Amino acid sequence: MRRILGIALAVLLIGGVIAVIAIGGRTAEGTATKTVRGVIGSEKSDFFRDPDVVKALADKGYTVKTETSGSWAMDQLALKEFDFAFPGSSEPAQGIEAAAGVKGAQTSKPFFSPLVVIARANVAKVLSDNGLARMTGKNSGTLLMGPYLKAAGEDRSWQQLSGSAAHAELTGTVFIRTTDPATSNSGALFIAAASNVANGNTVVADDAGIARTAPLMRKLISVQGALEQSTDDPFRAFISGSGEPLILAYESQVASLMLQKQAVGNAADMVVLYPDTTVNSPHTFVPITEAAKDLGALLVDDPKLRELAVRHGFRPQEGVAEFTAATAPHSGHLNPGLTGIRQVGAPTVEVLMALAARAKGQGDTP
Repeated sequence: MRRILGIALAVLLIGGVIAVIAIGGRTAEGTATKTVRGVIGSEKSDFFRDPDVVKALADKGYTVKTETSGSWAMDQLALKEFDFAFPGSSEPAQGIEAAAGVKGAQTSKPFFSPLVVIARANVAKVLSDNGLARMTGKNSGTLLMGPYLKAAGEDRSWQQLSGSAAHAELTGTVFIRTTDPATSNSGALFIAAASNVANGNTVVADDAGIARTAPLMRKLISVQGALEQSTDDPFRAFISGSGEPLILAYESQVASLMLQKQAVGNAADMVVLYPDTTVNSPHTFVPITEAAKDLGALLVDDPKLRELAVRHGFRPQEGVAEFTAATAPHSGHLNPGLTGIRQVGAPTVEVLMALAARAKGQGDTP
């Protein structure tokens, strides 16, 4: 009897071990099987931190760990420590590919976000009353780049604008707080759009164009003093009630507030101004190792991840209708169809970086 019990117990133990191995060898739903590290623009931090995004990626077999960097500074990092890079546009992606030794990598562009300028209602009214902006609604409008750049070139102050005297906070030179155009994508693309307008509505393409537009680009940047490396800090300062009167941001940052019902308090009287000339920002996923090769395509194609990208204010390349439907209740602030916006190409990387350097007072030649 003892022998029979012993054999039975042994069978049960062996069966238990086999069961544990079988369970351990399966990937339960929601359990990631592959950990990848990436460097991303700060505007995507909240997206990758979102528990729903974490779960959706885990369901597809990924744990994604990220750290942030200015998009145009990513090529200076030790990229071999990362599985992917995810800058804010396609232009810096070229430098990243070269620096990482993966030129010709299968990049993807899961979503994009146009630049906007955010202001308080009283500031937007002053701009509108002085012909620098055109209001299209109570909380939305268009920044008129030609008149704005003319004012910047003349070093116009807020005190010179009619209606500003009633607002004590409007003092000094009129300017838009941007990020550093040499390292940050939003700052670089603002310079790209501004130089286009200053160059007779033509993309700057040579030394003559750089020389022609550089003095104005210098004025746009030098008046700001110390430059931010990320759009996140000035945007959060604005929402908290501090910061400059005019802040350059991504539409996604504003849309995310609206869609997640966070637009309260100091954000309640926010006006969103779309520059009438802009360079769109297709966030470009660059796979560096095999481990992340399929992640970019997943961000493009997976319906759940697209839905979550929209919730964070991004416009999916394959889901424009999804963005339009989701933001319809917030059309008082947003311009889902980008109506009346002239979208232009960016200069080459070399020209844009030369413009950024000249804007910062660094060097006289590209």
